[in-house]
Amino acid sequence: MSLIQPLIAAAPLALGWTTHGLLYRRRLTAARYCPLTQLLTRDGWEKAALRRVLRGNAAVAIVDLDGFKGVNDTFGHAAGDAVLKATGHRLHLWAGASDGTAGRLGGDEFALVMSADDFQSGIDQLHDLLTAPVDWQGQQLEVGASIGAVPTDGLTLSEALAHADRAMYQAKGSGGRRGPRRHQDAPQGRPEVTR
Repeated sequence: MSLIQPLIAAAPLALGWTTHGLLYRRRLTAARYCPLTQLLTRDGWEKAALRRVLRGNAAVAIVDLDGFKGVNDTFGHAAGDAVLKATGHRLHLWAGASDGTAGRLGGDEFALVMSADDFQSGIDQLHDLLTAPVDWQGQQLEVGASIGAVPTDGLTLSEALAHADRAMYQAKGSGGRRGPRRHQDAPQGRPEVTR
């Protein structure tokens, strides 16, 4: 028996496993991206954010859209989807210009990891970008954005996200107060920026 015969017999099996592996890899990659916004989902974003935080000089932000439910209730889910798509596109562009990565955590909540350089003024620019009206079927859909951000120096990613989340809820509770501010619960002199 020659060596060629067993190789020929094993070829279909090898092709099957190769095809299975490629399909599995595609599904895994697709699961890491939100099909609506094209942003990383929570798991994929956290992995990218951790890599960015480990490089140093990073900040994280949590963004929640204000008034999003009203858009869905008034205009329907297709309009809400248009707002989410526009938000995803805007966050992707802004994060790319800020040496960062954007992700969709779920619903109308998003996360960013970015350079800590000038992140306070950058959050003001991001807020303006996210609150620009979205054109949908001749309607101008408007939502607000509550943003909490904190530099990650000395914090784990999970600690930084907890501080950014708290700052975001304080921004939401302030009725959309404009501009950066410091919060009493910011960790020892660390500014948490809200918008």
